[in-house]
Amino acid sequence: MPRSIEVEFFRMLNRVVEPRIRAGLGSPCLTPGGFIVLETKGRKTGRTSRTPLAATRIQGHLVVGTFRASRSQWVRNLSANPDTRLWLGGRPRATRAFVIDSESDARPPASLPAALRWVVAFLRPYTRAGWAFAVLAPKRRSPVRSRKDR
Repeated sequence: MPRSIEVEFFRMLNRVVEPRIRAGLGSPCLTPGGFIVLETKGRKTGRTSRTPLAATRIQGHLVVGTFRASRSQWVRNLSANPDTRLWLGGRPRATRAFVIDSESDARPPASLPAALRWVVAFLRPYTRAGWAFAVLAPKRRSPVRSRKDR
């Protein structure tokens, strides 16, 4: 798919699904997987942008990814500014991101649970094939939990 067609396809898709996901449709609250909206601050423009992403909940954190690492602006923006916000279950939540991509050799923060450090190590080889991932850690309150956990 030529780049301009790909960019326009995802831009159009995001315009349709982003408001619904931000409102809570498909959130990973009742199940470990679902959809969130990630807000990032543009590294060059400073503008806020919202991107719907598939997410998996692991021990109060969320893991998101893309197979378009070199073309996904949200990955570059998170690398430049890891303090971000996500929309989960129709509500905004402050988070801090740890980006896993081919450009970064950083070790995961020690504050991540052992299971998540294992997930980071497991995902890292996939970055050589063009994938990128981010672990989103809650900044305030208790970790992201399912309704069953409450």
